[in-house]
Amino acid sequence: MSLVPWYDGRDGMYGWIWRHLPGNAWVKALISLVLILAVVYVLFQYVFPWAEPLLPFNDVTVDSQ
Repeated sequence: MSLVPWYDGRDGMYGWIWRHLPGNAWVKALISLVLILAVVYVLFQYVFPWAEPLLPFNDVTVDSQ
């Protein structure tokens, strides 16, 4: 039985990733940081510029008087 009442034996996605990374805790932390930075880079370089024209943020309804 678990000491934490909401823990049901599943770690989720991040637990699965952590268990499958090689090395000790410091190496896993470094690899995790590199993976996070790579995801952020891909988002800012490719995904956000692709999605920007599809978003309605430039549709302004302010009238000049």
